Amino acid sequence: MDFSIKTIDAKTSIASLKAGCIAVGIYENKKLSPQAQALDKSGEITAALKSGDISGKPGSTLLLRKVAGVAAERVLLIGLGADGELNDKVTSMAALCVARVLATLGGADALLALPFDAVKERDLAWAVRSSILVLRDNSYRSDTLKSKKETTSGVKKVAFLVAAAKAAAAKDALAQGVALANGIDLTKELGNLPGNVCTPTYLANTAKKLAKEFKLSVEVLDRKQLEALKMGSFLSVARGGGEAPKFIILKHLGGKAKDAPTVLVGKGITFDTGGISLKGGAGMDEMKYDMCGAGSVLGTIRAIAELKLKLNVIGVIPATENMPSGTATKPGDIVTSMSGQTIEILNTDAEGRLVLCDALTYVERFKPAAVVDIATLTGACVTSLGHHNSGLFTRHDSAHDALAEELLSAGKATGDTAWRMPIEDSYQEQLKSNFADMANIGGPAGGSITAACFLERYTKKYTWAHLDIAGTAWKSGAAKGATGRPVALLTTFLMNRAAAAK
Repeated sequence: MDFSIKTIDAKTSIASLKAGCIAVGIYENKKLSPQAQALDKSGEITAALKSGDISGKPGSTLLLRKVAGVAAERVLLIGLGADGELNDKVTSMAALCVARVLATLGGADALLALPFDAVKERDLAWAVRSSILVLRDNSYRSDTLKSKKETTSGVKKVAFLVAAAKAAAAKDALAQGVALANGIDLTKELGNLPGNVCTPTYLANTAKKLAKEFKLSVEVLDRKQLEALKMGSFLSVARGGGEAPKFIILKHLGGKAKDAPTVLVGKGITFDTGGISLKGGAGMDEMKYDMCGAGSVLGTIRAIAELKLKLNVIGVIPATENMPSGTATKPGDIVTSMSGQTIEILNTDAEGRLVLCDALTYVERFKPAAVVDIATLTGACVTSLGHHNSGLFTRHDSAHDALAEELLSAGKATGDTAWRMPIEDSYQEQLKSNFADMANIGGPAGGSITAACFLERYTKKYTWAHLDIAGTAWKSGAAKGATGRPVALLTTFLMNRAAAAK
């Protein structure tokens, strides 16, 4: 789907604009938005409201054809609720309604003429970005590996109609929305690919393609280099699989050379059987999604690279399978991490923290401004927060509280929300081992918290946050598929950081 900004001035009538469809807003009190009023010369829209054909409540729609005096072939009425500001909830609902209707139309293009002119530039930017994300999400198809692609109809071009005075802000927002949608689509695509396609090597090659397309710096470390770095924890997970592990470093250096980078670390388990601590068979196919942390890092880097964001950002991805075999790590084995700390592996299915801890040690060399790791880490996080919020974990001090607030605010601004969870010394007690510096699990109680506490032990030299996306990275059931979260949160977080650095 292609997007553009179309401007209008006082001399131009909306009714004279040609399009397959023009979408305008109406309110619950049977009042028309200014754009709807401009199309109602014949009184057909007012008549539709009075007849009760549309309520004006958010989510309500009515499609009119061949409205007298209107050049567009169709007029789509969108309910905007009570007569007031075009807020985030109303905008998202309106965009979703538009997306669903446009997907069924025969017209080639559409004009989205909501009352954008009545909002501030910041709100206009949000409305345009969020509308693009909703429209692109609705048009996404996961048919890459199907022999026959899904046939798609509907509108292919959408223009946002804004006043000429707000064109510059709208065009900036459009560029941001498209870049963000492209990043989210990449993350979805990687997540939805099966484990026999999206291997550690495939992730590494994806990083290389991004580096080539956007002139980024990329480095991929193989097993021998990881052994030289003494990444015993990461390599313990890779022992059972047939696929070679890869450690991917992708750099977007858009800021000043002296500026400390923000580092994103993504868990890249391309398929998780649980290892020797084998998972149950039901639903195991969904363990292809255990690399969604890695996918979100690649999607975020793609988005900020397309935007040429003036910020130094480094993506780090430890990628491997977690498989059972005669050479696989066993429960009770003790390994030495890159940091020198030893770990008793009580459960090989708690492998995400084992690959992340070495990555979190590795990133010390970058002297980062902040580090955020993203991982489908624990089922316990799904139990705690369901599928609405990602779990956010940080230490409790001024620097970490500030980082947490940045991430939470970015999530609220995009609808890609997170909820802050505790990290406290009392939970660290559960990780005690009689035979090593720590165990890799702390029992069922507070499982997402003890997992974060495990990671926290490897992050003492920088400001750090952990996002557990086990409940938000994909959907099950009839709607099975990767969601692309938390690319919107992460990209907005980085955009805000770049703006603050100016």
